Amino acid sequence: MAKSVSFPPPSDFPLPLIGFAAFSGTGKTTLLLELLPIIKQAGLRVAVVKHAHHSFDMDYPGKDSYRLRDAGADEMLVAARHRMGWIRECREQRDEPSLGEALAMLDTARLDLVLVEGFKHEIFPKIELHRTVLGRPLLFPDDPNIIAIATDGGKPAIDPGGLPLLSIDRPAEIAAFVLDFIGHDSRRQSDLAC
Repeated sequence: MAKSVSFPPPSDFPLPLIGFAAFSGTGKTTLLLELLPIIKQAGLRVAVVKHAHHSFDMDYPGKDSYRLRDAGADEMLVAARHRMGWIRECREQRDEPSLGEALAMLDTARLDLVLVEGFKHEIFPKIELHRTVLGRPLLFPDDPNIIAIATDGGKPAIDPGGLPLLSIDRPAEIAAFVLDFIGHDSRRQSDLAC
């Protein structure tokens, strides 16, 4: 029987942490793919934590790492000059991992910022992504941790109060908001290597 481990809440994480919360199909990953190069250009070392609602494979049948995991390895680490990949098998019945559990695996000494995709029910600063064409409800009325709303054009059906409205189709605008929110001076470049 696996013993229960307690992880610190995201509010205790030592680095700036900003999430992107939305219903499936809104474009969270697409936006992150556009945001990352802009934020990296500002000199930040960025980690992304992505929640998946299903099992996934980072390697695939035929690769040595897959074969070793399939043979019974509980953890698999592949190390190369320019990349390391780590997979932990969770064979026991368990709940979804918390954001705190995922954050505990990061090396904070090598990072400046963590962007989070998903984990929308956790307590940490989030930008809500909302596409009116999907007809889904807004999250911000029930989540006081929403710090801005990025939409696909029009104003939300509900008055956003004092929340900034951003364009989901303007990643540079969202990146500028993120950098401003975390207090990053884009003129200051990070000179730390990998």
